[in-house]
Amino acid sequence: MFKFTRYEKALVALFVITLPLSNPWVRGDGVGYYAFARSMLIEHRLDFTKDWIEANQSFRMGRVDADGHVKPEQYTVTGQIDNHFSVGPAILWSPFLIAAHAGVILYDRAGGHVPADGFSKPYRVAMALGTALYGFLAVLISFGLARRYMPERWAFLAALGIWFGSSLPVYMYFNPSWSHAPSAFAAAVFLWYWNRTRGARSWGQWAILGALGGLMMNVYYMNTVVLLFPFLESLAGYRTAFREASKESAGQLFLNNAIFTSAVLAAFAPTLVTKKIIYGGYLNFGYSEHWFWRSPAFFKVCFSADHGLFSWTPIAILAVAGLFLLRKYDRSLALYSMVVFLAYVYGMGCYENWHGISSYGSRFFVSLTSLFILGLAGFFNWLAHAWQERRAAVLAWSGTAVLVLWNLGLMFQWGMHLIPDRGPISWRDATLNQLTVVPEQASRSFGSYLLHRRALMDRIEEKDVNQIKANQTAR
Repeated sequence: MFKFTRYEKALVALFVITLPLSNPWVRGDGVGYYAFARSMLIEHRLDFTKDWIEANQSFRMGRVDADGHVKPEQYTVTGQIDNHFSVGPAILWSPFLIAAHAGVILYDRAGGHVPADGFSKPYRVAMALGTALYGFLAVLISFGLARRYMPERWAFLAALGIWFGSSLPVYMYFNPSWSHAPSAFAAAVFLWYWNRTRGARSWGQWAILGALGGLMMNVYYMNTVVLLFPFLESLAGYRTAFREASKESAGQLFLNNAIFTSAVLAAFAPTLVTKKIIYGGYLNFGYSEHWFWRSPAFFKVCFSADHGLFSWTPIAILAVAGLFLLRKYDRSLALYSMVVFLAYVYGMGCYENWHGISSYGSRFFVSLTSLFILGLAGFFNWLAHAWQERRAAVLAWSGTAVLVLWNLGLMFQWGMHLIPDRGPISWRDATLNQLTVVPEQASRSFGSYLLHRRALMDRIEEKDVNQIKANQTAR
C-alpha cells in the first residue's frame, strides 16, 4: 500500500491551505484559452463570439466596438474569430468543467437559477480549482523527481522555494485561466515519465511518451523544446549502436523513434484541427509576431528589468546552477537539462514579445518548473556537502525564506499596480515599496482578496485599463 512521506503530507496540507487563494476569473489571454472549453461544452462548436463580448474590458479594447459587436477585423478568412491561443488548457480543464456543467443542470432542474452558459461562477470556480490542482501536481511530481537524486529534505525545500519563489503562484492562483500552470503540469508529467522509462523503454512506453509530448505541446507550443530530452537520449543511443556496429539496436531505436513521433503528431491533432478550422491551415497558428532567429534577446530574457527571468525570479539562478551541479549524480540528465534550458532561453529571446507584455516575471519559464525544482535541490545538496550540514541547512532555509518573501512582495506590487505590469520597472522603486508600502498595505489587501474579491478585482481591472489607455496616448 502506497504511503505518503511526511514531506508529501506537508505539501498536500499546504496546497489545501492555499486553495482559497484560487481566483475564479477569466481575464486577458485567459479569455482565449477558456473560450475553447466553453464554446465546445456549451455551444458544441468553435464560436467565440460570446466569449469576446463577455470578456473583461482590457481584453475587449480593440476587439469589440462601442455597440458590443465583435469588430470585423477579428474574423479570419474562414469566418471564425481570430483565437490564436492554444487548445491544450481547455483539454485539461474539461473534466472539471463537465462536472460543473452537470451540477448546474441538475441544480437548475431542482429549481435553482444558475445560468448554464459557461460564464457563471460554478464554471469559473471549476476552472480555477483545476488550474490550482495542475499547478500543485507539477510541484509534487517535480518533488518526486528531485528526490530520486537528492535527499528528500532538499527536494522538499526546493519544491517550496520554486512553488512560492517563482512566477508559478500568479498563474496557479491569481490568473488561473492562463496556460502556464497547466503547462508546468504537462511538462512535469512528460519529464517524469521520460526519466522513469529511460534506458529500457518498450515500444508501448515510447508511444505513451509521445502522447504526453503531444499533450504538452497542445498546452504550450514552446514546450516543443522539452522534446529535446528524448531526442538527445536517442542521439546517444545511436552513437552507442554505431560504435558497437549493432544494426539491430540502431534499427530498433529508429522504429521506436518513429512510434514516438507518430504518437506526438496524433496527440497534437487537436491543435492542428482547430487551427485548420480557425485559419484554414493546419500549420497556421495565427500569430503575427515576428521571430528574430539571428538576434535573440538572450541576456534581456534573463536579466532585463522588463520581466527578466533572473532579475524578477532570483531563486532561478540557484536552480540553474544546480542543474550544472547535477552532473555528479547523472551526467546525461544534467547535460540534457542544461541544453533544454539554454534552448528555451534562446527560443524566447528570438520572440518579438520576449518580455511577455503583461507578465509577472518571465511567465514563459513556468513550464520549466520541474527543471527548476530539480536544479534547486541539487544546489542545496551541493551546499550541504560544501559546508557543515547544519550550517548549510540554516543558510538554505533562511535564504529560501528571504527569496520567497521578496517574491511574494513583488507579486503584491505587480498585482496592485504599484509597479508597471508592462514594460521595465524601477528596481529602486520596487525595493522601497518592499520595505515601506508592502508591509503596510498587504494585510489589508489580503483581507479584501479573501472577503471582497470581486470589488478588488474590479479595481485592478480599472487600473489596468487606465494604464493601457495612458500607454496608447503616449504613443
